[in-house]
Amino acid sequence: MPRKNQTSIDILKVVNILVIFASVVVCSILMLVNIPGIELLETNPNWLLIWVVAWSIKRTVWQGAIAGLIISWIYDGITISSPSHALSFILIGVLTSSLQKQKYIGEDFISVAFIVFFMTVLAEAVFAWQYAMHYLINISEVVQKYQQTVFISAIITSLWSPAFYYPFNLWNEKVKLQTKVINE
Repeated sequence: MPRKNQTSIDILKVVNILVIFASVVVCSILMLVNIPGIELLETNPNWLLIWVVAWSIKRTVWQGAIAGLIISWIYDGITISSPSHALSFILIGVLTSSLQKQKYIGEDFISVAFIVFFMTVLAEAVFAWQYAMHYLINISEVVQKYQQTVFISAIITSLWSPAFYYPFNLWNEKVKLQTKVINE
């Protein structure tokens, strides 16, 4: 009997890894595609940032940091940007995973939208600071340039975050439940 349970757990782990990988691929593709009706003032949601927040909410700080690093590498590969998004995405992964969400906020959709909004503002601020330091530009000039873009990006990203978070969270809950059932 233990052999059958172990096989079921192994299959579940493989399927879970494939679903996680597929979700990253879908978010990466969505970063490249302009879908009418999704953008706001020519700004698209940051799907990879939504992925990092959705992943990190119920994970450890280390898992959030590693996810932030890996997703930032994918994001840098897509945008071919300099400086890197690694610092901001690692920071987002660490801060999101360190939140005690269930202690402070109750409703998933609303809390995730707020978390994504503030993490987007933080990520854009860190990237703007890195940009100013990298190109030796006065920070006030960068703030004027990025101020409108930051808030539009934060609004559109937070509005679309439940569209990704709900199925992703539902899948994670089903995997936990199935693992618990198999282990009993």
